[in-house]
Amino acid sequence: FLSSSAETLLDDFLLTYTVFMTTDDLCQALLRQYPFLTGKEDDSDISCRKRKVLHLVSQWTSLYKDWLHEDEHLKQFLKTIYRNVLDDVYEYPILEKELKEFQKILGMHRRHTVDEYSPHRKNKTFFHQFSLKENWLQHRGTMNETEEIFCRVYITEHSYVSVKAQVSASAQELLKIVAEKIQYTEEELALVIVTFSGEKHELQPNDLAISKSFESSSRMFVYRKDLTDSLSPFAENEELQQRSVRILGINTWDLALELTNFDWSLFNAIHEQELIYFTFSRQGSAENTENLSLLLQRCNEVQLWVATEILLCSQLCKRVQLVKKFIKIAAHCKAQRNLNSFFAIVMGLNTASVSRLSQTWEKIPGKFKKLFTELESLTDPSLNHKAYRDAFKKMKSPKIPFMPLLLKDVTFIHEGNKTFLDNLVNFEKLHMIADTVRSLRHCRNNQFGNEVPSKEHHELKPYVHHLHVIDNQQALFELSHRIEPRV
Repeated sequence: FLSSSAETLLDDFLLTYTVFMTTDDLCQALLRQYPFLTGKEDDSDISCRKRKVLHLVSQWTSLYKDWLHEDEHLKQFLKTIYRNVLDDVYEYPILEKELKEFQKILGMHRRHTVDEYSPHRKNKTFFHQFSLKENWLQHRGTMNETEEIFCRVYITEHSYVSVKAQVSASAQELLKIVAEKIQYTEEELALVIVTFSGEKHELQPNDLAISKSFESSSRMFVYRKDLTDSLSPFAENEELQQRSVRILGINTWDLALELTNFDWSLFNAIHEQELIYFTFSRQGSAENTENLSLLLQRCNEVQLWVATEILLCSQLCKRVQLVKKFIKIAAHCKAQRNLNSFFAIVMGLNTASVSRLSQTWEKIPGKFKKLFTELESLTDPSLNHKAYRDAFKKMKSPKIPFMPLLLKDVTFIHEGNKTFLDNLVNFEKLHMIADTVRSLRHCRNNQFGNEVPSKEHHELKPYVHHLHVIDNQQALFELSHRIEPRV
């Protein structure tokens, strides 16, 4: 019963209210707006106002979904409003539809509170909803054991395998993934926590590996066991350079598809609110932006992975094949409308340690160089990334945007406009932010049948899900100069 422009304004408000008020403030304001029977007002006015308040609450809970299930203020508020509707429904039968809606909402919240500590709890993101004005650190929640994070298992000082795992993953589960990645058997390896002061602690198979590495400021390493069961670390590059270039045997379209499917699983988990928290909060908000952080981290790791694969390949002819392969994978990611991996791969090929490999680039056939120049032009930042924006606008949904640029847009609006003007909320600014954030919805439209099954390739999924990267620019440059010394 609201016009489409009023619905947009409501959506703007719900997406951005945390910028200028707390959830508790909003609950109190809504209770004040829900009129109680005084006999002074016209019945139709009263029922209309009641329905507007209830409509806002319904939109709010459907927009925020899991985000609000942990908020005590909201739980109390929903119960209070529900009791009020229950009292009013006899006087105003028109509220019956809203009453049913509330029963659904409360059932959902009740289910979440009952299951809160259940070990079989469905995997959902663990969020606390607090105003950005409040002190985040005071409210930091404990990590939920079903929460998924990217965890780094270092093989050498500068290279790691990126593993997406639940916080409750055991050392044995992580070791299995790493062993497969570096082509060793689990029995030959051990996981070791190394603190920054140099102390070492070997993890037992059932230890909670990730929480152990969080306990102290430390890194998780994989070590080799020798016959006497003593542990020795991998030497820098000694093992890495001996491995075969597995990627050359994998179909490029399938590989791009697996990258895209993995990115979709990360992109779909991002709540629109995360972009707002990422932009407006200053400290301690990691738990409110964790899905967004995962996608950004993945983008960075794909970039490093491209450079790592090329620079660990000491044979010139294979290196040329690898560069060609990555150019094709980037083109396929673009065709699959995955602009996040597309950008990451192009940036990986443009990394200084890769772009300086003149012998390699000289041997790249003309048609591949031409294709790469075309792909590269889409990442050109001039005129505020005009080439990318024009191409992205023409792409049909579903599509994955280049996330850092979307965040830059929200930040630009935030920093270029005041939140308050003459002590009033600047809704024009909030509308611009909400509009940008809403673009996530358009990107995720028409997703039915989005995941095209790739051909069975038993190595493909673990290969793409657990990237092996060198995360140190100095180490990458050393490799680059070793395979193609400066003339």
